[in-house]
Amino acid sequence: MKRILVIENKTSTRKFFLKELKAKGFDAIGAKNGQIGIQRVKQELPDLIISEIVMPSLDGYSVLTKLRQMGATAIIPFIFLSEKATQADIRKGMKLGADDYLTKPCTIEELLEAVIAQLEKQAVIKQWYIAQLQPFRELPEAENALGSNVKTQQGSERLPDKAVVDSTALSIFPPVPQLNDIFDFIETHYYQVISLDDVAHSVGYSPAYLTDLVRRKTGQSVYRWITKRRMVAACSLLLETTHSIEYIAEAVGYRHAWCFFRQFRKSFGMTPRDWRSTYHGCVGKTYEDIA
Repeated sequence: MKRILVIENKTSTRKFFLKELKAKGFDAIGAKNGQIGIQRVKQELPDLIISEIVMPSLDGYSVLTKLRQMGATAIIPFIFLSEKATQADIRKGMKLGADDYLTKPCTIEELLEAVIAQLEKQAVIKQWYIAQLQPFRELPEAENALGSNVKTQQGSERLPDKAVVDSTALSIFPPVPQLNDIFDFIETHYYQVISLDDVAHSVGYSPAYLTDLVRRKTGQSVYRWITKRRMVAACSLLLETTHSIEYIAEAVGYRHAWCFFRQFRKSFGMTPRDWRSTYHGCVGKTYEDIA
């Protein structure tokens, strides 16, 4: 059952949407303002967030900005459902990273359509995340961190069970505590032009020591982890927006589109445009399939 968080300061509106979402088979939870909303996101890690913009103490724009800056919540689908309905309001919301923007009044059918579309897209991205995580289940650090949730069969790969997938699928980084600060820096800066020296400086290591440490713990280089994170972000943008390839390249940290194009093809065996066409074809479920 998919969990949806509704952040809405008006009690009657919040209760109405929670009731309707529950009636459609979703695990719907609520928050009466932005501050509580962020707390509930951290506690519950919902599959999707619906939020008003105009709220006391912390508005919806600020909620979205804060969530996009945290690794565990950065790509949770986020839908604005607001009374703010000008073109400038909508443009601002989408620029900050909202996945959709609905204006009030809104019918439950319109909201469900938006919810289903975002959950379908997220399912495709999640599959890619899980595929990226699988090789690292064999790391001693990862196995210790995941404990008994990792089931091992002789001659087969270690695969995370549902509980582990639900809690880790939003991060491509392996659960190695010694590398948390390194991965946190990459998570919050991958969309910028960053170098090995930048990462090393952020954690107080020399570039040579950092390179050796990350490779020993993960079998991959620092640059490879930066690239992986950028590719995940690129997939999300390709699937959830109609932005041009050039725009997406710049948005995920590439100065030149041709560099992005080359790296994407190396990672996926197809061009960004072909990838977008292929995975857009996965959409078409009903809410019974998603919930």
